[in-house]
Amino acid sequence: MSINIRRGTPPDGLPCHSVMWRAVNDLAHRRNLPLDGTAEEWWAGGSQAEFTYLARAAAEWWVAEETSAGQIVGYARSLLRGGLFELTEFFVEPSEQSKGAGRALLERAFPADRGEVRSIIATTDVRAQARYYAAGVAARFPMFTLTGAPRQSADVSGTLEVLAVKPTVADHQADFEAVERRVLGFVRGAAELGWILEHREGYLYRRDGQVVGYAFVGREGAGPIGALTADDLPALLLHVETRAHALGVERLSLQVPGINATAVRHLTQRGFQLDAWINLLMSNRPFGEFDRFVAFSPLFL
Repeated sequence: MSINIRRGTPPDGLPCHSVMWRAVNDLAHRRNLPLDGTAEEWWAGGSQAEFTYLARAAAEWWVAEETSAGQIVGYARSLLRGGLFELTEFFVEPSEQSKGAGRALLERAFPADRGEVRSIIATTDVRAQARYYAAGVAARFPMFTLTGAPRQSADVSGTLEVLAVKPTVADHQADFEAVERRVLGFVRGAAELGWILEHREGYLYRRDGQVVGYAFVGREGAGPIGALTADDLPALLLHVETRAHALGVERLSLQVPGINATAVRHLTQRGFQLDAWINLLMSNRPFGEFDRFVAFSPLFL
């Protein structure tokens, strides 16, 4: 089989999603952790919007295409936010893994000379882990998925003032950036925040007139969530859970860094359960204050 490596284009979105689903599903079955839903249900349930955005915003997007049939058998994609260079996706068809396409994709989508910090939220697949370590990153901590039925709480804000952000982020860009720069060390910018606000409600949290955190929640997921101090996370998470309940969400999943003990303890006490599927945050060096952060669910920081 002859493989051509080329840049991705918008029509490649759905074929790439199919590759992702088959690769993840294959790994899940090998670990006896079958996934819920079909590729079509994932696409309709939020993946289409995410893939459309990533196709537009990607710093690098490469696909491996079988030349005779023109079928995509693998792809890799990354985002660049200031100095943070994140590999958002890297998937190869199960039948084509360990044959060279993955190495070629990773070299193009995640080059060593891009970014001050280079990061990946990765599966624990050992073959992929070997490639990531060779690419210069190392595992820092696990990323847990905590899932539960959201419940309404009577008093969710405590001492915090909750400010709903309109679909345009322009008036509050500086507030989001101030928190994110403290929490992650980098900011995702107006374009990404604007896209998130198209699909999720956005909130800022203030105490004595000063912004101390932010959160996003919608029918198809929640996050990112960030707070200047971990002590404020329970109030933010209660508010997110209450809004999810009001939106009719039956099962809410949150992507929580393993070092965020405050969020893990709070959510488990609220009846959320740790999923057996665990990812890893990998980077070329430590960065961020992840004890006060919850990632965008499901794809990236």
